[in-house]
Amino acid sequence: MPQPTTPSLPGRRIVASGLVATALGAGMPGRAGLAQGVPLPPTPRQTAGPFYPVDWSGDADADLVPVAGEAARAQGVLTHLRGRVLDARGAPVPDAVVEIWQCGAFGRYRHPRDRQDGRDPDFQGRGRVATGPDGGYAFRTIRPVPYPGRTPHIHVAVLAPVRAPLVTQSYLAGEPLNGRDRLFPALRDPRQREAVLLHLEPAGRIETGALLAGRDIVLG
Repeated sequence: MPQPTTPSLPGRRIVASGLVATALGAGMPGRAGLAQGVPLPPTPRQTAGPFYPVDWSGDADADLVPVAGEAARAQGVLTHLRGRVLDARGAPVPDAVVEIWQCGAFGRYRHPRDRQDGRDPDFQGRGRVATGPDGGYAFRTIRPVPYPGRTPHIHVAVLAPVRAPLVTQSYLAGEPLNGRDRLFPALRDPRQREAVLLHLEPAGRIETGALLAGRDIVLG
């Protein structure tokens, strides 16, 4: 079955929510840096899966927890995802568009091909943001959950000027289901595995009961 095609850059500039303006923790796991002139290993490519969003209209910003016009908040554990988009030299890549999409707390995607029963109507399901001058991006979402055949994961796409689009997935560090997943075990190089792992930590200083994960994305 052919995979969905990642759309081209939108005609208007996409601006981040206020989360991007919050300073990123320099010591956070997942922060890549160039050491002794050695190029950074690129983030490995993975499949977009069958549920790449078909509709980016309406509410598709960096905050996936509320849906515009709905009073309720998404089910699940609040999670802040932050990082930078870098090139192999460790230089920031500004004006890149970062997209994420994932299933809701009940294992259902916001996609017409996924079964609609059990879907969380208060979860935005996909988000899109542009990186700043420092290459930084930030999303407010929920901790990913498993569904049959898949370990918890978040799909990620990066569209940067004059570069080929990158599609990958992010996984939870220490998750027991990673070893039985359909895709994660294919990453045999420990450096590649580390490049897609999210190390969650408590983030009560940002939001009560929330988690925080840092993950830089390196474009080849």
